[in-house]
Amino acid sequence: MAETTPSRSKYTGSCLCGTVRWTSTTEPNFSGYCCCNSCRKASGSGFVPFMGFPASSLTITNTSNLQQYTSLSDSGTPAVRNFCINCGSLIFGGEYAVDDEHTVYAGTLDDASLFKPKAAIFDSERPEWVELPEGIKRIPKM
Repeated sequence: MAETTPSRSKYTGSCLCGTVRWTSTTEPNFSGYCCCNSCRKASGSGFVPFMGFPASSLTITNTSNLQQYTSLSDSGTPAVRNFCINCGSLIFGGEYAVDDEHTVYAGTLDDASLFKPKAAIFDSERPEWVELPEGIKRIPKM
């Protein structure tokens, strides 16, 4: 019987239907909540919880099941969001195999306890009804 190699990926996740999966071989470089207007609209919530990984550590499977939506960020640069064409789950930001870093949406984590938010960006756009955990650094804009 062949030995199985333990996964080196502590961070793993998928879309709702499980078609698109991702893994990272490193810890995130940053993590937090984005409360900007476009993230709120994209998520249907008061914020998007995110983690930033270097592209070199990130593997995404079944990329043919992804669709991109691009909008303009507050700074006027493109904000690219990738979602599963089967279930509609937002999975990550940026252009896969092009960008040096990606923001992975923490709601896709297989183990939600791995999400350790450090900051809330665009806190000036956060709705009053969104309460943040104690100790979160609040950044008014980006």
